[in-house]
Amino acid sequence: MATENKNLSAYDKATIPNANDFRFGIVVSEWNENITEGLFAGAKEALLDCGALERNIIRWNVPGSFELTYGAKRMIETKEVDCVIAIGSVIKGETMHFDFVCQGVTQGIKDLNVKYDTPVIFCVLTDDTMQQSIDRSGGKHGNKGTEAAIAAIKMIQLRNL
Repeated sequence: MATENKNLSAYDKATIPNANDFRFGIVVSEWNENITEGLFAGAKEALLDCGALERNIIRWNVPGSFELTYGAKRMIETKEVDCVIAIGSVIKGETMHFDFVCQGVTQGIKDLNVKYDTPVIFCVLTDDTMQQSIDRSGGKHGNKGTEAAIAAIKMIQLRNL
């Protein structure tokens, strides 16, 4: 559980590999756009801060979080990226739709990581309330997009070992 008013997205740049030669794909859900745009901004800012070149960051949009798996798969198949970050936001409602979408996208991203040699980073918020999503997409708990970008850089380094 996140600590009240603690930014969990701080990183020590000195411990992160330089991302100058890395190519990133970012697939962004258009659903809950106010949240996913904040996550994308955090990811892009962290990538650039760690040396990534703007031209080496490719963004594709998909309609919703459930479609992230297909978008990430297609991006991997272009062979133009070293890693894919899947950005989405699912906020619990009154029906079981939340459960099905969360399970589907989670399993889908896991399956891509098993099938392909290109890492796919899970940056999908699965919150109970809009406020929780706001707090994690640039709010008081930091930005999960930032955390996903740092994970992406580290996973590319691992892939390149």
